[in-house]
Amino acid sequence: MVSIVLASHGKFAEGIKESGQMIFGPQENVQAVVLTPDMGPDDMHKKLLDAIATFDDQDHVLFLVDLWGGTPFNQVSRIIEEEKHEDWVAITGLNLPMLVSAYGSRMGADTAVDVMKEIFPEAKGGIKVKPEALEPAGDAAPAAPVAVAPTASAIPEGTVLGDGHIKYAYVRIDTRLLHGQVATAWTKQISPDRILVVSDGVSHDDLRKNMIIEAAPPGVHVHVIPIDKLIEVDKDPRFGATKAMVLFETPQDLLRAEQGGVKFDSVCIGSMAHSVGKTVVNQAIACDEDDVKTLKAIRDNGTNFYVQKVPSDHADDIWALLKAKDMA
Repeated sequence: MVSIVLASHGKFAEGIKESGQMIFGPQENVQAVVLTPDMGPDDMHKKLLDAIATFDDQDHVLFLVDLWGGTPFNQVSRIIEEEKHEDWVAITGLNLPMLVSAYGSRMGADTAVDVMKEIFPEAKGGIKVKPEALEPAGDAAPAAPVAVAPTASAIPEGTVLGDGHIKYAYVRIDTRLLHGQVATAWTKQISPDRILVVSDGVSHDDLRKNMIIEAAPPGVHVHVIPIDKLIEVDKDPRFGATKAMVLFETPQDLLRAEQGGVKFDSVCIGSMAHSVGKTVVNQAIACDEDDVKTLKAIRDNGTNFYVQKVPSDHADDIWALLKAKDMA
């Protein structure tokens, strides 16, 4: 029988698993894996692998995931690429009709691909409106994001666009880089022309780079670049008309960019994942002494910090949070 992993932000996967059992009865070889605010991508990756290890049949696995481009999906995608099983397949947009259909389909299916093909229309058909007359007509799916190098080669060298200085509309430190919260809530709030994901490690890792590209919202160019490339772009007047969202994985990477001459007025700290030796500051942020030292160096360069996961959240003071932990 095809095994099933339910993966989500928060406890959604656990809740929908319970709901599915109320309708279809108890199910074997089904695991719910949830991402909590204190977890980083590697934590989610490990929990997914641990869940798969419990299955009687690990050759045929269907992943039902809440959101395309979010950390649960990104780590499922990473595992599918790494493990290279022929019959591991993922579907996003997890809903109850999808799950109930999967429970029924897997009873007579030989492969996860067969289950996927059967439940896909059922999941889409489960979205209905009452009164029926208000249901919108179907729209064409948006075009997939395009990854292009941040280059001005088509514009003659020496050309000055705008005032010759790239506009940093939003700068964020986030262990997960581009994921669901950033790709949806923040891009709608900021409306950038380009998203610059700045990381030496990720820019040379084709798997992680492709995962980030897939998470990009339609219509926004995404570029995964090393730190030196950002320093180069910052000095190029051909980017003077560009409104950019910039994402850093760590404060150390951000400091390197500033040491190279890039100046940011304010930076949002979205998440810094917990690991051994780090102190939990709040649900999304954990720091060690080097992190605090780095943040202070950036502050001394004239950059202001604020802590905010999504635009609707209250912005907190990182220094007050650190002081409460005797780390400031």
